[in-house]
Amino acid sequence: MTDRWTPYKIEQLEAHLTARDSEILQSLEQFRALSTRLIQRLHFPVGEHGLHRTERTATRLCNRVLLRLEADGFIARIEGRAVGGATRGSAGTTWHLAATGERLLRARRGDPSRRRYVTPSRSFLAHTLAVAGFAATAREHEAAGTFDILELHPEPMCWRTFQTALGQATLKPDLAIVIANPDVEAHVFVEIDRGTEHLPAVIKKSRAYQQYRQTGIEQHRSGVFPAVLWVVPDADRARRLRNAIRREQDLDADLFTITETSSAMTALAGFLTPSTPTRKEVSP
Repeated sequence: MTDRWTPYKIEQLEAHLTARDSEILQSLEQFRALSTRLIQRLHFPVGEHGLHRTERTATRLCNRVLLRLEADGFIARIEGRAVGGATRGSAGTTWHLAATGERLLRARRGDPSRRRYVTPSRSFLAHTLAVAGFAATAREHEAAGTFDILELHPEPMCWRTFQTALGQATLKPDLAIVIANPDVEAHVFVEIDRGTEHLPAVIKKSRAYQQYRQTGIEQHRSGVFPAVLWVVPDADRARRLRNAIRREQDLDADLFTITETSSAMTALAGFLTPSTPTRKEVSP
């Protein structure tokens, strides 16, 4: 028996979803995995600029929606891959798109292909959630009026393919983001470093950014080459990474900004200052 996704079946499935439900599915597709807490921050925001007055209320409503989406087969838990941290209980549950949710989003785009789910490793999942955490924090700063987000693309949408002397290469940022204020916009590639990568691998990645800049592709596309923002866990890692880049005589250290996680949004907003070469004027 063939499992056919007719327009009627798609319409039936859509009838189960609210606008916010669809946005949650899209976020899970975009980031590949999200914890309950991250889904709450992205779709049930709290506080003066949010939809809910308290985190407790937002979390309760978020859990209710996620359990309904799970019961309807749109999302599923990632079992046996607990990621360390302060989050406990249901807020720490990690979700991914289940087969029905994944196929529905593809059907909306007219994409007939199927994706086979592979349980992620703990290290991959921890990194994925860290990238999503940066994005959620950026969205919260946007809501607070720090800057506007014009574009935000995680992997693989932010990857860049280019030619080198050895053949085709692909630059794989963790995130590409364009922020703006009323006067300027800034383009930034983001690398989330959890301190687990050996420094030679970080230097190799930094060199790939410089090689890509030399092609001029990005400058032709957007008028500027994005800043490269390395977000690291602590001051010691920042110092070691900064020193490693400076020791490489063929690397332009000015291309890279290194910041601790606690200062990441300050560093991101700093790219909108007048002296930053990765910004451009916004046309009136």
